[in-house]
Amino acid sequence: MSSAHTLGQPNSTPAWLDRRLFPFTSRWLTIEGHTLHYLDEGTGPTLLLLHGNPTWSFLYRHLVRQLAPHFRCIALDYPGFGLSTAGPGYGFTPREHSHLVEQVVEQLGLRDLCIMVQDWGGPIGLGFAGRRPELVHSLILGNTFAWPATGSAGLTIFSKLFGGRLARWLITRYNALARWLIPAGINRKLTPAELAAYLGPFSTPAARLPTWIFPKEITGSRAYLAEVETGLARLRDKPALVVWGEADGAFRKPDRLRLQQYFPAHRVCLLPQAKHFIQENAPDEICAAIRAFAQ
Repeated sequence: MSSAHTLGQPNSTPAWLDRRLFPFTSRWLTIEGHTLHYLDEGTGPTLLLLHGNPTWSFLYRHLVRQLAPHFRCIALDYPGFGLSTAGPGYGFTPREHSHLVEQVVEQLGLRDLCIMVQDWGGPIGLGFAGRRPELVHSLILGNTFAWPATGSAGLTIFSKLFGGRLARWLITRYNALARWLIPAGINRKLTPAELAAYLGPFSTPAARLPTWIFPKEITGSRAYLAEVETGLARLRDKPALVVWGEADGAFRKPDRLRLQQYFPAHRVCLLPQAKHFIQENAPDEICAAIRAFAQ
């Protein structure tokens, strides 16, 4: 069962969200008992913008502002992130998130998609794209991965540190992951209102659990990540734009080079000063590269 509706949803603008920073019409889909929030701004070729952990569609606000005159920009929040809420029994795993992205695309009747991914958006969005390549026109690849973490010491260590029992306690009790990772991945100091928008969705211990599950699933979702990597072969003919923050401590040059090997028809836009959250660090450069890529 699914349905769609726009503003008027209860708590559509929570106290922690300054709409002056996020001046877009909120829309919702109800799918499989989950209430999914998304933006649908502008007209033109469709851009599907997928976030990672511990962020939400707010991460794409600068890109949506600049690109909406040229593209139809759709940015959604996974259950447990941003303004989306999960129904009973949801596990907050990348496989589940990817399945729901596919359901959103089906419900909205989206075709000929250009999908932008970053962080966990990569395994989520590329998993969907590999399953449904006929719906995908092209790809925009930010700092991300699309394979099991075996052989990557950095990802494995991160998963053990932040997916363990102590981390679960620190994250659910103190929102430790979001409080540390978001400022660490952005070049400038966020304003109080910006920081509130990033931390607001994780205001209770229960609400913080999804941010702990993602690092746990770096190693816990090996089977799904292997499926994502296998599916990349079905995307080899898709044009790809790689927009890569070179100051990212999580995904580095070897990850970029590995990703590029899967997409022979790729262009690269290097962002020398950009840390992990490239959408915050270099929105002007990213938007210029996307406009040039689409021509």
